[in-house]
Amino acid sequence: QVQLVEFGGGLVQAGGSLRLSCVASGSIFSINFMGWYRQAPGKQRELVANISKSGTTNSADSVKGRFTISKDNAKNMVYLQMNSLKPEDTAVYYCNAIIRTRWGTALNSWGQGTQVTVSS
Repeated sequence: QVQLVEFGGGLVQAGGSLRLSCVASGSIFSINFMGWYRQAPGKQRELVANISKSGTTNSADSVKGRFTISKDNAKNMVYLQMNSLKPEDTAVYYCNAIIRTRWGTALNSWGQGTQVTVSS
């Protein structure tokens, strides 16, 4: 079994910064991708950014230049540094990981989500 737990959401004024963290735990053999998605009220969940096992990153155009994804392989953690936040960044942010378990199965795992609210 695998768990993802997010930390670091909250309320911030426009222009401010927040850092989200996510830790994966459980029967993990390897993690191929880790990333962040978000879902605003009334909208579909969308990719914010992800990072591969080798460190290749991918991010949505709407956050390029403002958000940075990074990871710590030894700790099975992924981070999202969010700068110059805008009210339209308000959403529930979900950690996601593509994990191979110790038994060889592949899992697409999700965290419980953390609320980010940006006030204008």
